Amino acid sequence: MTQAARIIAVGLWLASLGMGAQAQKAAPAGPSSIYSCIDASGRRITADRPIPECADREQRVLSPSGMVRERLGPVLSDQERSAREAQRRKEAEENARVAEERRRERALMARYPNQAAHDAERTAALEQVDQLTAVAEKRMVELQVQRKKFDTEMEFYARDPNKAPMYLRRAVAENDDAMAEQQRFVAGQAQEKRSVHQRFDTELVQLRKLWAARAAPPPEPADGTGKP
Repeated sequence: MTQAARIIAVGLWLASLGMGAQAQKAAPAGPSSIYSCIDASGRRITADRPIPECADREQRVLSPSGMVRERLGPVLSDQERSAREAQRRKEAEENARVAEERRRERALMARYPNQAAHDAERTAALEQVDQLTAVAEKRMVELQVQRKKFDTEMEFYARDPNKAPMYLRRAVAENDDAMAEQQRFVAGQAQEKRSVHQRFDTELVQLRKLWAARAAPPPEPADGTGKP
């Protein structure tokens, strides 16, 4: 090849390099993300930006190689967002309630591992109520004895009780008030005793279920071999 031919060949090669670089520079870059969804009519749509036709449903965001980068949820209205938030709060409250119930069940089982322990505490609670009632009833007997003495003194003023000495009339009134207070206390203790029975009866129903669940054998595998 002559010198002139070599110069021409090199010139053409350099020109081709320049044209290739310009063509590469001018070529538009491919989309960095591809959005894909199936619209309400079942038609699959792809685009390089979020798809308005699928605003009410999930859209997948794909890489150029087709890998799923993320999933976009439906675009919600203010009312729908409020409803969804309310539902989430409701679910969170329910989960918290269930967790608290499980915590109370564990505490109940730890406190009463069997019915004997539960019966013993019921008996102790009832004995405490009976002791308080006995103290009040003893005080009522003392007040009755005291009242008989006052009544004996008041017999002298049976025709006109207003002529009785002030100290005696005051003592009778105080005795009446004290007796009424003790009677109310005894009635309250009777109600407390019923409440104790009700509380322990309610606990016993729940505890029997928990004790039975604890004593039940673990379920066998589906294949029936008995092996884990």
